[in-house]
Amino acid sequence: MALDPLTAGVDLATTVINKIWPDKSATEAAQLAAAVAIVQGQLDTNKAEATSPSAFTSGWRPGIGWVCALALFFQYVGRPLLAWGGIVTGHPLPPLPGIDDNLWQLMLGMLGLGGLRTVEKIKGAEANR
Repeated sequence: MALDPLTAGVDLATTVINKIWPDKSATEAAQLAAAVAIVQGQLDTNKAEATSPSAFTSGWRPGIGWVCALALFFQYVGRPLLAWGGIVTGHPLPPLPGIDDNLWQLMLGMLGLGGLRTVEKIKGAEANR
């Protein structure tokens, strides 16, 4: 705190102005730094999971991919073949349930992320890391 009244008055005015109209660039920089820290933490977690020797840690993403693939196979190949087999053998089956939109959202999200990674590989982004 300043001893002379003029400097103390300027300091007080600056403090009041900063309380009323905070510096947006400093606030935005702090928010960006927090967001970057969160993303970096998730990237570190992903790297640790991918390098884990345990199939339960490193294999859950491929596992979800296989579940999606099997569900889609059943939806478009297995289910129609079962219905056709029931009709051919004279024992028609009741309508089997179909997959809902949640599986499609999961599958398209996984394929979209995989597609972005492919673009990165084609553009050589891997060499820049």
